[in-house]
Amino acid sequence: MSTDESPGQEQVSAVFAALADPTRRRVVETLLRDGTTSVPALTETLPITRQAVAKHVAILDDAGLVERVPGGVGREVRYRLREEALVPAATWMAQADRAWAGRLARLKDVVEGRTGG
Repeated sequence: MSTDESPGQEQVSAVFAALADPTRRRVVETLLRDGTTSVPALTETLPITRQAVAKHVAILDDAGLVERVPGGVGREVRYRLREEALVPAATWMAQADRAWAGRLARLKDVVEGRTGG
């Protein structure tokens, strides 16, 4: 695989890198469950500091997975999942799945002696 990535591949890489961390996956799970959340709210539920939570949210934001929601109380900033943010990664996974299934089918044919090879 080349180290040069197209813009779409860069997005896929950013999403996978962001979701590789279990704390960030918990943030995403919270957003899936609650719709919106804030750094203070996450700090109450995660065993890490407010600064660490803010860094995790910033990484999710940089990866295009979350966005700020207008209308927080006072200076509170709320976040939600960005619509269709997972589409590029899901598309990549579906393509990889089809390729993998094709390879396994060809291997099965060879093992079972259905093709010359």
